[in-house]
Amino acid sequence: MPIARLSFEKRKDPLWMIIISIIIGSVLLVYPIAYEASGWRPSIMLMIMLFWILYQPSWCGVWFAFGMGIFTDLLLDAPLGLNALSFVLITFGTRYFIRERRILTFANSWVIAVLAIIAHLTFLWMSQTILSTHFSIARHWQPLVTSVIGWPMVYYCLQKWRV
Repeated sequence: MPIARLSFEKRKDPLWMIIISIIIGSVLLVYPIAYEASGWRPSIMLMIMLFWILYQPSWCGVWFAFGMGIFTDLLLDAPLGLNALSFVLITFGTRYFIRERRILTFANSWVIAVLAIIAHLTFLWMSQTILSTHFSIARHWQPLVTSVIGWPMVYYCLQKWRV
């Protein structure tokens, strides 16, 4: 009786792609552009963090989100912990609401990304209002639009490394 050969699909190790995507995202975050266009810059670090949280849950969790938030705070010269707290809360909420999903489609992830971006901007608005710093709603809806439109690009660039 011949022995059946089992073919095991070798899992791709996403560590290098996670590091490369963070480096590319940080370059896009701080790359100098004209002041008029700077308001339209998408929340790229949030979207990269969200992709890895959704599609590599064994590699990226709350500590990953915290590290990404601290890194984003340092890049943007924001109050230390502002983006970190927002990223952690978004990660916790996302993990809580998708914990029983077996299959996460592109449309589902887009809805989750839209809700996460809205939650992030709302958190920034609330925290900056509490801190009595200037937060212009007219200026901060622009990243919402570009981030919602930019999510498919982030998804399709990184989809090869989904679980």
